Formats: sequence, C-alpha cells, structure tokens
Amino acid sequence: MGEIQREMWPGMGRDRLTRGLVLRLCLLLTALCVCVHIYLELGSSRGAPSHLILGCPTQTSQVLPDKGARTRGTKDVLEPNVGTEDRAIKRMVSYVRTLKNDSVAGKTGGGDKPSTCCPPSRPKRKSPRWHIELEPWASDSHSLEEEARRFLHYITTPQVSCAPPSPEGQEGPKGPWAVCLDSKYSLAQRIHTKHCRVYSLGLGVEDKTLERSLARVGCEVHCFDPSLKQAHLQESDMWLHRLSVDWRDPNPAIPAQRQHGNIKKLATILNDFGHRQVDVLKVDMESAEWKILENLVLEGVLSSVGQLLLEVHLHWAGFEVDGDDPSVVRYWFSLLKELERAHFRLFRYHNDPAKPRLFLHRNFLNASSAYTLGWVNNEWRP
Repeated sequence: MGEIQREMWPGMGRDRLTRGLVLRLCLLLTALCVCVHIYLELGSSRGAPSHLILGCPTQTSQVLPDKGARTRGTKDVLEPNVGTEDRAIKRMVSYVRTLKNDSVAGKTGGGDKPSTCCPPSRPKRKSPRWHIELEPWASDSHSLEEEARRFLHYITTPQVSCAPPSPEGQEGPKGPWAVCLDSKYSLAQRIHTKHCRVYSLGLGVEDKTLERSLARVGCEVHCFDPSLKQAHLQESDMWLHRLSVDWRDPNPAIPAQRQHGNIKKLATILNDFGHRQVDVLKVDMESAEWKILENLVLEGVLSSVGQLLLEVHLHWAGFEVDGDDPSVVRYWFSLLKELERAHFRLFRYHNDPAKPRLFLHRNFLNASSAYTLGWVNNEWRP
C-alpha cells in the first residue's frame, strides 16, 4: 500500500505543476490582451481629427452639457493621483463628447454660449436675384380694368406726409418735382451740413429747376445726359456727364467706338465715381424707367438711395416690357411694390393736366399718360 502511494505522488505532482504553468500562461495572455486593447484605444484616440485635439481643453471641461459628463470632467481635475494614461483617456473622451454636444446645442439654439476657440463659419451670401416677385392678380378674371384700378389707386395714394415739401426757391408743391424735407428724414440735415448728393438721370430735355435749387443750397449735383459734347463738364454748380443710365452695361465684345453712346448701369457709375450713397435720385428716362427700376431692385442699389423721384409713362408698356395689357399693368404694380419692400414710401404724386389722357394707347379710366412720383426711404441712414 505504501509503495502504491509513493508511485502515485510523483504523477500528481507533475499534474499540479502542469496546471500551474497553464494558469500562469493564461494570466500572461490575458494581461497581454489587455495591454494590446489599451494600446489600440490610445492609438485610435491619437488618430482623431486634429481639430478635436488642438482645442481649448480648459474651456470645454467647464462647459459640459449633461450631469454625468460634468461629473467626469470635474473628477479629471480633482484627482491628481489617477494614472497618466487613464487621465489622458478620460480627458479625450469627455472633450470629444463636449464638442459634439456643443455643436448640437448651436444647431438647436441652446442657451450655452458658443466656444470662442472654434469660430463659426461665415454665413452664405444671398444669391443674386434674376427677376422680381410678381404680385397676385387683382382679380380672378385677370381683367385690364381691375389691374388698372389697383395700379392707379396705388400711385395716387400717398403713404406718408412731408412738410415742407420743397427747398426754398423751388417751384413748390404744385410743380412736378419736389423733395421731402420733413424732419423725420435726413435730407434737410444733409443739406444743412453740405453733405447732400443728387443724381439726375435724363435725356437732356427735362426741367432742371429742382437740380439748380438743390445745387444752390449746397448739394453736390450730377446730371447724366448722353447728348453732351464733353465727357464731364461743370456748369452752374452742377456736374454734367455724357452718360446714359441703362439697365445693362455695354457688351464687352463690341468695341467702344462702335457702340451707340456711352451707356452704363447705375451700379457701375456709382462704383466708377466712388459714391456709396445718393440722397436724391431723379429719374426721367422717357419710358426706360421701368427696366431701369427693375435693375435697381435686382442689384440692391435702392438701399443706397434716400429719396427716389420717378416719372412713369403709361401710354405704352415701355422699352423691353412684353405681355398683354393686364400683364403689363401687373408688372408695373409689382415693381412699385418692390419699392415698398425696400422701405420706400410714396409721399407725393403729380399729374400734369396738360398731358394727354392715354393709358396703354387708349383713353381708359381718365388716366394720364405720365405721373411724377416721390418716394422716401424711411430706413435710410447715411
């Protein structure tokens, strides 16, 4: 019996030794797996995008959106004895979480202030406009009578009042052209401080009484007339320019000597002259005013204008205005409503009784063939 036991003990000892070696090997493999896992985690964190690492750790550790994240961020600061690798992992995880939540809060309009270390991108510029917004039809029948009634009522109903209506020496409220010198607006103050600028667009035959009176009180007056012999001429305290204002710039493919006259858009002239603002813009363009006005609307030039004095001609549709008669009147009305959207308000209209009673080639509703309208920009601050 004793011999049998002595023969069994050596075998049992070898089994215990084998199991111990296997256990130690398993522990080593487990430790190796843990180390590899930690190494891979650290490597993936280091491989994160640069803008997540090169941020403002101090600021983001203070602005944590949820309670759990806020607790973890505070623990990172208050526990200096935590291991270096563990602290680095915690800081990176909480930092990435903060950036994500901050971006979501910014999109949803949250109350947290945006981080100053990552400035927001610039807002996109508004795309250019290519056409005006047409107003709804005056009636379901699209009749000329309904369109004409709405349009004529609109241009003969002042929206604001101005007093006094004109500077000293001007023809007065019964004349075709007058500016608004009400103290609610800035023109009177601009005249007093000698900072007034006037643009007059015409074809050389219109009345210049208003321009001369404004030049006498100290305004800088520029008159544009394509019939002049000289390119630029100063006369009676006014500048005269051999230019015709159009709704198009000259075709660059056509040589200048082959073009008919010197024509430019108003935006181009303002840029060439270095003028950012015009206190008074007078337009008397003999039926070209509709397309010129459309260009001013589409290019946003009206925001640089304080007052717009405009003569509209109604005996025909106007240059390059197409469509049947109801569509033409709807287009006219829509253009004037664009003025209203640009903060212009009608303060005066004038109807010359000597003008013929023609409305689109016919005597219609006793309408005159031409009206002089005065508009003031009630949000213009030079």
